[in-house]
Amino acid sequence: MWASVCTAGPRMSLQGILKPAEQEVVREERRILNDLRASLIRFGASTENLSPLEQSILQLDELFLLVVVGEFNAGKSAFINALAGKKLMEEGVTPTTAQVTPVRLDDINIVDTPGTNAVIREHEQITSGFVPRADLVLFVTSADRPFTETERAFLEQIRDWGKKVVVVINKVDILAGEKELDEVRSYVADNARRLLGVTPEIFPVSAKAAFRAKTGEPQLWSASGFEALEGYIRTTLDSSARMRLKLQNPLGVGSALIDRYVAATRDRLSALQSDFTLLDDVESQLAGFERDMAREFDGRMATVDNVLLEMERRGHDFFDDTMRIGRVMDLLNRSRVQEGFERQVVADAPQQIEKRVNELIDWLVDADFRQWQRITRHLSERRREFRDRIVSSGEDDESRPFHDERRRMVETVGGAAQTVVDTFDRRREASELADGARNAVAAAAAAGAGAVGLGTLITIAASTAAADVTGILLASVIAALGFFIIPAKRKQAKAQMREKIADVRARLSVALRTQFEGEIGRSTARMRESVAPYSRFVRAEGEKLRETESRLAQLRTDLANVRRQVDAMAA
Repeated sequence: MWASVCTAGPRMSLQGILKPAEQEVVREERRILNDLRASLIRFGASTENLSPLEQSILQLDELFLLVVVGEFNAGKSAFINALAGKKLMEEGVTPTTAQVTPVRLDDINIVDTPGTNAVIREHEQITSGFVPRADLVLFVTSADRPFTETERAFLEQIRDWGKKVVVVINKVDILAGEKELDEVRSYVADNARRLLGVTPEIFPVSAKAAFRAKTGEPQLWSASGFEALEGYIRTTLDSSARMRLKLQNPLGVGSALIDRYVAATRDRLSALQSDFTLLDDVESQLAGFERDMAREFDGRMATVDNVLLEMERRGHDFFDDTMRIGRVMDLLNRSRVQEGFERQVVADAPQQIEKRVNELIDWLVDADFRQWQRITRHLSERRREFRDRIVSSGEDDESRPFHDERRRMVETVGGAAQTVVDTFDRRREASELADGARNAVAAAAAAGAGAVGLGTLITIAASTAAADVTGILLASVIAALGFFIIPAKRKQAKAQMREKIADVRARLSVALRTQFEGEIGRSTARMRESVAPYSRFVRAEGEKLRETESRLAQLRTDLANVRRQVDAMAA
């Protein structure tokens, strides 16, 4: 039906009657409207809104189009017959016009449309769809029921498309007199002004009397009221005025669509703001998590260092007690010195370090789990917000796919994060982390990865210092037994032990730090990846909407410039 409406009747080109300056304005107007169409397609505009724009673009190539609208039985067909002076349209008390019907009068195309309150719903859709193509709308209302509810609703649609409206009050011949006519006219004017924001031209007529006057009863012409209407069409709607309306009406459609989609764009950006806030909060939490973990890791590593520093202190005491002249015979027994070193200096340091590292592992695993819980809680709250939201409260058919995609993203991402929390195995995570720490320390100590425990590795490293010390002691005794040699060797032994333990501390710190920082990095990367699809959607939509908003603002400025050119051209 729509295709037959758009192609009904021969299409007369406007180009042949345009001046060069007018042709340039038309080209610019067409460019802007085509750019607007492209922007709305990218936005995801509905066919319902794109069709009027496409019709307005086509309209730039057509002759002036005057569209007659109103309720069925308001006398639209009779009005056109009276305007033409011959019976072109079928008249009746039921919805007789089933489609838009074109009538050619000079260089004006006039179309009759189905009633706005037609019983057949398709009729009303044809009328609503054709109005954006009009250059002038003649709104016909009946004097016996002026400005009905359906007429009010339909006039609001016309207002939204920025169309120039002329109101015709038909069937005034049924009114009792001038007083009654004045009341009806005042009622229509007040309602039209409230709906349109301006008072339109209003013509009370009797189409029936005008038709009879033109077909053999001229005495009825004065009472028909048609002389004023036709005079308006001849003078006010001269070729210059028609050209101005012809060029202004597509601008009105474009402006209406820009206003509508600027508002829709801002609504979507406003809706996305809560998504941006959530994602920024998640990112802020993850950045804080990384900072807090790094800071606390330093503190926990200090406890490991303290074990080694305490071992170093015990070593100093050991050398002070052992390397003296009164224990020369003991110094000659290398195995006894080494056994004493391991018992008194090394002592339980390996076990203490094992304990601190295990505490470090437990802390990291628990912190990781709690951070997953926080992210899951955020996403759960978002899902609950979507579930609790009443869809019909401002979510039209055009916006629903956008909001549905937002909901789907949150549901998918939230479900994935919840799965991680539900399946989080502390024992497995701790075991894998412990294996990683052990292997890292083993590699740093140049031992076989995984071949010995962490405590054993510390014992081996510390015992190496003990062997070196006993070697120093034995060499010193053999070289010279004297009060001057032993203090010097004791100082040398302390320095060498300090160097050995510092090396152990450095290798252990680097190995554990590298391992744990890597684990923290992998953990936060997994968390970021879990919300990445949601984040990509939100940020891509935000970028697209901001670009659309900027583009629409520019097109609004371009339309205003063309409107000024049209006004200047007609002046």
